[in-house]
Amino acid sequence: MAKNKFHDGPGPSQRQLRVGELIRRTLSEVLARGDVHDPALNRMSITVGEVRTSPDLKIATAFVLPLGGKGQEDVLKLLARNKSELRRVIGKKVGLKFSPDLRFRLDETFDQMDESRRLFNQDEVRRDLDE
Repeated sequence: MAKNKFHDGPGPSQRQLRVGELIRRTLSEVLARGDVHDPALNRMSITVGEVRTSPDLKIATAFVLPLGGKGQEDVLKLLARNKSELRRVIGKKVGLKFSPDLRFRLDETFDQMDESRRLFNQDEVRRDLDE
């Protein structure tokens, strides 16, 4: 069984979950308001689906997706280019002792939900579920 590099061990602690959600809300707010000094990034609508933090809270991985799903690679490049400014703004707003290093990945949960819906709509699967 392949290990998921984001889930090792028993799972995230309550502290990791709380800090991750706080960073997610703050990052979403910063991106929605256009608080970054990059016009290219401010023109994009970006959804922040989840933020996972490392156990020591030094790394925060944000799972993002541009509105409509178009320009995914551009979004990752723009976020990476503005990583230090985003880190500084989030550190100031969240009030953590140390601001975590930000990493950005594409949020694939919407694709997974679509695939699940497709599978559940297959005749063979529906027939098995109805039995």
